[in-house]
Amino acid sequence: MTHSALQPARAAVHSIDHFALNVPSLAEAQAFFHAFGLAVDAAGPDRGELALRAADGHRWARILPATRKSLAYLCFNAYDADMPLLRDQVARAGAKDAGVPGNGGDEGLWFHDPDGNLIQVRAGPKTSPDQKARKERAGADANARGACTRAHVRRVVPNRLSHVLLFTPDVLRAVDFYERALGLRLSDRSRDLIAFTHAPHGCDHHLLAFAKSSARGWHHASWDVDDVDAVGEGAAQMAAAGYAGGWGTGRHVLGSNYFHYVEDPWGSFCEYSAGIDYIAVGQAWPSGDFAPEDSLFLWGPDVPANFTRNTEE
Repeated sequence: MTHSALQPARAAVHSIDHFALNVPSLAEAQAFFHAFGLAVDAAGPDRGELALRAADGHRWARILPATRKSLAYLCFNAYDADMPLLRDQVARAGAKDAGVPGNGGDEGLWFHDPDGNLIQVRAGPKTSPDQKARKERAGADANARGACTRAHVRRVVPNRLSHVLLFTPDVLRAVDFYERALGLRLSDRSRDLIAFTHAPHGCDHHLLAFAKSSARGWHHASWDVDDVDAVGEGAAQMAAAGYAGGWGTGRHVLGSNYFHYVEDPWGSFCEYSAGIDYIAVGQAWPSGDFAPEDSLFLWGPDVPANFTRNTEE
């Protein structure tokens, strides 16, 4: 595997390979994620889990049976040459070695972050984009219709996973740990309330984000779609399937992406996202500390009370 031309101050992961989510009902998960537009297949040695794939065909998630919803683990990919450096960085950052867990395979490095989240780092392909996608619809020329009829709206199928957001009791500690251990860099934050980090090998504005809570927890997975129309069409697609709860449609300040969040059956969310800011390989991003009123949205409906509630507290 070819190493990136970038030589950052410390070794860094380049992308998320997949996440594993514990849920109390695989049947509910299958219905929800299928309605969202993802391919959902039975998986695992005994076919007792689900695999989620987007339009790119990559397996972005494992959905595992459990008594309650929680993050089982989060898996990052890195370049082969960086693995020894990352192993050393993780140890020096004070991570707790997790050995080899039974449900994740024996590849790479396993450890617990300061909040107790199980993390895997392994050598693997770069799944984050190498450049900003430009698929915004330009609109119709004069004397032509700019929209189709509702009967002709195509099913929204996300292109790929964009990022995940975790609840944490200490946002700044989480940012510091993932910078020292995995080389992730701060993109932007709002005080100690929310923070967004990116990988330095070419990445969306955020790959891993953190929001303050009294406990750790899973908040959302964000899925890239082509444009703001697809965001709105995805929201309508989910409402028609019976999943009308959530927040949106709107646009973020931090990341600039258009969004619509759909509440899942366990009180967390899946996000349709389009047009997120992109940080090219080797580019220094001017990270800022923004006021709380800019931490969530530029425009859109008011934030519902349950959007910031950690159902794992």
